[in-house]
Amino acid sequence: MTEGYELMSEANPLNLSAMLNNALVLGIESSCDETGVALVQLQGPETPVLLSQALHSQIEMHQAYGGVVPELASRDHIRRVLPLGAQVLAQAGRTLAEVDVVAFTRGPGLAGALLVGAGVACALGAALGKPVLGVHHLEGHLLSPFLSADPPNFPFVALLVSGGHTQLMRVEGVGRYTLLGETIDDAAGEAFDKSAKLLGLGYPGGPALSRLAEGGNPAAFKLPRPLLNQPNLDFSFAGLKTAVMVQAKRLAVEHAGTVVELPLQVRADLAASTEAAIVDVLVKKSLAALAQSGLGRLVVAGGVGANRHLRQQLNQACQRRGVRVHYPELHLCTDNGAMIAMAAAMRLQSGVQTASRIYAFDVRPRWPLDAL
Repeated sequence: MTEGYELMSEANPLNLSAMLNNALVLGIESSCDETGVALVQLQGPETPVLLSQALHSQIEMHQAYGGVVPELASRDHIRRVLPLGAQVLAQAGRTLAEVDVVAFTRGPGLAGALLVGAGVACALGAALGKPVLGVHHLEGHLLSPFLSADPPNFPFVALLVSGGHTQLMRVEGVGRYTLLGETIDDAAGEAFDKSAKLLGLGYPGGPALSRLAEGGNPAAFKLPRPLLNQPNLDFSFAGLKTAVMVQAKRLAVEHAGTVVELPLQVRADLAASTEAAIVDVLVKKSLAALAQSGLGRLVVAGGVGANRHLRQQLNQACQRRGVRVHYPELHLCTDNGAMIAMAAAMRLQSGVQTASRIYAFDVRPRWPLDAL
């Protein structure tokens, strides 16, 4: 049943065995604070299709600590992954014996959390005699728009804004990525979260800041847009975070209180101004990448890609320039098993990687995407 996986090569990427044409890929995501499991089916040369998925978020558990506690995250993954797997198989009307490949997030992420998914995937593979495949977490995000109702075509420019990563990539095909620019310090997601903490908002900070910003004036405070006018495509958000901190402290002194005691409208204005600065940089750098690359298609992926203001600004800017922009569905912007299963399926389909029946495993907490 598994012989076909070993016949694929980069030299002959389309010569997929009949067994692989309809292969079922079970994907497991456990890189941080979400446990995700999904089942994706290959369908010849067509885009693989998502059959079912299940996700458990640890947000409520970590809220008491103001952020992710790695040990607690790992222990919760252990509790959740097998029940989620059973749920996914039941939803799809499939059995574990029908799974052809077990994929898992190999990195980057929290080492202990990654080891849970890798260990479960390799144990399943060994028990079933089926091959396993380690997937790059950021490649999962990068390819997640292929799960949407409006999937992109290669090539495209990708704006990847996930957790501690903010990158612009030129994507020629599966596994063919060229780094155009990246953050040199804080990522966009970190700027959202750290600014939210400065404003006294809870975890997760990014969504909380965006909700507060809904009632604010984005032009109320003049905040920096680091590297915006530089010719390169790199990002820097550490200076913005510092500016938010300075402004928040100044406002607290003016109102003779703490930041959390500021009038709601003042906090909303600062939140809106912060969000506007981050979005402004992301939009203009993305447009610059499109101009420099000569491509007319943009893909936005990662948790920050769910930001309503960012989508609105990108849609307007790209429409004016005749550029197509693609996003994953909102529920697929955060970490999930569907993106891992899809990335594995697309790597197998394109022939850039084979699954293995070697069940010794390692994880890569730090793993640059352009190193693939």
